[in-house]
Parts: sequence; structure tokens; C-alpha cells
Amino acid sequence: MGAKALLFFALLSFSAVSVRQAFAENEEDPGLVMNFYKDTCPQAEDIIKEQVKLLYKRHKNTAFSWLRNIFHDCAVQSCDASLLLDSTRRTLSEKETDRSFGLRNFRYLDEIKEAVERECPGVVSCADILVLSGRDGIVSLGGPHIPLKTGRRDGRKSRADVIEEYLPDHNESISVVLDRFASMGIDTPGLVALLGAHSVGRTHCVKLVHRLYPEVDPALNPDHVEHMLYKCPDAIPDPKAVQYVRNDRGTPMVLDNNYYRNILDNKGLLLVDHQLATDKRTKPYVKKMAKSQDYFFKEFSRAITLLSENNPLTGTKGEIRKQCTVANKHH
Repeated sequence: MGAKALLFFALLSFSAVSVRQAFAENEEDPGLVMNFYKDTCPQAEDIIKEQVKLLYKRHKNTAFSWLRNIFHDCAVQSCDASLLLDSTRRTLSEKETDRSFGLRNFRYLDEIKEAVERECPGVVSCADILVLSGRDGIVSLGGPHIPLKTGRRDGRKSRADVIEEYLPDHNESISVVLDRFASMGIDTPGLVALLGAHSVGRTHCVKLVHRLYPEVDPALNPDHVEHMLYKCPDAIPDPKAVQYVRNDRGTPMVLDNNYYRNILDNKGLLLVDHQLATDKRTKPYVKKMAKSQDYFFKEFSRAITLLSENNPLTGTKGEIRKQCTVANKHH
């Protein structure tokens, strides 16, 4: 056999090995897929849905928390449940940073994890539970059902040190907010739809007093100012006091397009709400969503899907935490 023939066979066997390796790696890491747990824990998604319903019956505000969790976890580098980790002696929890002010109900997420663990120990990640409880919380609030992929794994470290680079603050300019979301692949209509989550829940006075004191922001609707001042009587509110204004006084428990009508009427509580309704890049979409709930839901579903798929850990990366608040101990 000539040297050329030998080389040909060597290359052939080499390429067969590399194809086999690539295939094995793919089998090991299919990435995110629909119904990832169909063989390993077929009941997983039903258990999460059932738990979300039960918790919502007992504590209506859990649904707002589930929805906020998707944003606060997935927008910071990776959708890996790093948000849920408690502080350790060495690292601060993301839950304890300024950007996470007002986040709550984490203990109920532990209840969902425990219910899933009883059925399938060590199989379903906290990252998937966080995302699926968010999805089911959206339905509890009258929002659309969004089919989401699963297969995320859990990170091992808090991302508190970089949180401000990723999570826009409510006082940032709309340009900064658009840029932050664009870096996750979420375009302008997607961002406008995501902020529609401000149609439910409430805003703590700490976040909005700068629009009331020392002078009232002239951009605010005077009819709304009276209510805001009544709810937030102190220029420096106590962060521990339960002083807040509902985001949408008309339908505070329903995820709907009322938010867009409110902000066009200068009733947005946060600076970002006001900018959304006035900036020429975002206003056309605000108007379109104010007119059409279907259009809002379509863009909201698309944006939540993109957010939930932001840079997840899959395959053999990360781990499946036994408890959502602590990384597994490795001996």
C-alpha cells in the first residue's frame, strides 16, 4: 500500500473518531430542549405547575416574585439560579444587593424544589424550577402560556459582584436599558414588552420618592401625584416599612396591556416607565401594545423565551443542587 493510500485511511479513521466524539458530546449535551425531563422525571413540570397554583391560592404575591426571578437571575450572565444562593462567609448573595431590593418569597421556591425532590431526587435543577415557576406564575396572573425549554443546570457561585454591569437600574437612561437587553439578543419591541411586567405588583416608595421630593416631577400626571404622595408621605422612606404604590391601580393583579395606557397617560411610577412612553425608539411599540393585548402577549412571550435561554449551563457544566440556597458540597 502506497504512502498516499495510508494517509487516506489515517485521515478517514481520524475523521470517524472525531465525528464519533462530537456525536458523544452532543448526546451528553443536547443543550436546552422541550420536555428535557420526559424520561428522567416525567412529572416534573406538572408538579411545578401544581405547586405554583397552590402557593398562588395561599399568597397572591408569589406570582409577581416568580416573574421577577426570571429577570433577576437570567439577565445576570446566565440563567443558572445563582440568584437563589445564600450569602456565605466569603461571598455576598445576589439576593442581598441593592438591585434585588424588594425580591421576596424565596422560601416558597424551596417548597417547590422539595416537592420535585420527593418525586425525583437529584434530577431537576433549581434553574429550571426558577424558570418554570416564572412561566406558570405568568399564567396565574392572566398572562400567556409560554412553552419553554428545559435542561439548565445550576451554577455554583453568586454573581453579586457583577450584578450592576448586567441589571439596569430603574433610573438608568433608556439607551443604557436598550443596550443591556440588546446584548442578550432582546430587541426594542422585546424590551418594551418585558417592561409590561410592571403592570402587576407594586413599587416601593424608596424607588420613586425622587420623583416627588423636593419637587414633584412635572412629567407626572397631576391626578396620579395625589395618590403617590398619599402612599409615600416621607421624602426619605424607611426601606423596611411597607410603603408602596401599586404599579397599576386599575388591574393590579392582572398582567395586561393597561400598563401601556397608563404610561402614555404619564402615570408611570419609575423613570424608565416615563422614558419608555416618550423616547422615539420605544414609543411606537408602547402605542401598539396599548392598542393590542395580543401584540403585547406575542412580544412578551418571545422576550421571556430569549431571557430564559440566556447563556445557560447545560450538559456536564454546573450541577443539580440538592438545595437551591447552597451549592453542593464536593469532597
